[in-house]
Amino acid sequence: MSAQIERRQFFRLAAMAGLLAMPAGIARAQSAVAGDGPTAPVAVLNAALLRVMKAGTGTPFTERYAILAPAVDQTFDLPLVLRDSVGLSWSEIPAAQQAALQKAFRRYTIASFLANFDSYDGERIETGGQPRTVMAGEVIVPTRIVPRSGSATRLDYVMKQMPSGWRAIDVLADGSISRVAVQRSDFQSLLASGTGDALIASLQHTVQTLSGGELA
Repeated sequence: MSAQIERRQFFRLAAMAGLLAMPAGIARAQSAVAGDGPTAPVAVLNAALLRVMKAGTGTPFTERYAILAPAVDQTFDLPLVLRDSVGLSWSEIPAAQQAALQKAFRRYTIASFLANFDSYDGERIETGGQPRTVMAGEVIVPTRIVPRSGSATRLDYVMKQMPSGWRAIDVLADGSISRVAVQRSDFQSLLASGTGDALIASLQHTVQTLSGGELA
């Protein structure tokens, strides 16, 4: 299986990942989860993802982006995910480029999710099982993608307690394939120059391609 296909399949599994008011369907999902524990952000993301899947490619990319973006922001600590994906090279990148990378990485993350979750065929997304602690301040929240027929797919969200609440810092497909590790491998060659220019350009180009030019 090619690396491109593997990454696409990972997004299909692992993405089961607020400028304006939160859409009603997402707000209902959030209120349906008691308290503010680690499962609440995952439930919000699941509701948003199902909504954009049902909207499909008949809905403009920018409209689906506006639906999903607030849920991704609420569920993930994207600055931390980016730093972990870059690895030790992060400290060598100038501050101005770090800020540009964070902006590009956010758009890349949301656009990648949308490009790979663009249709619906009766799937259900279930957050089930008790979160389990992996270390102080971090737990794993299990989730299943249940198709209309066939076997369910397991996802593990690695959630960390932050000052602003619980946030996802990684997603493990089938319990072992780390999205952060996949991205670190992808980014390594682009960071060989010691700056973030090549990675920023690559992320921006990917966003333009995935959105069909709707996001410049």
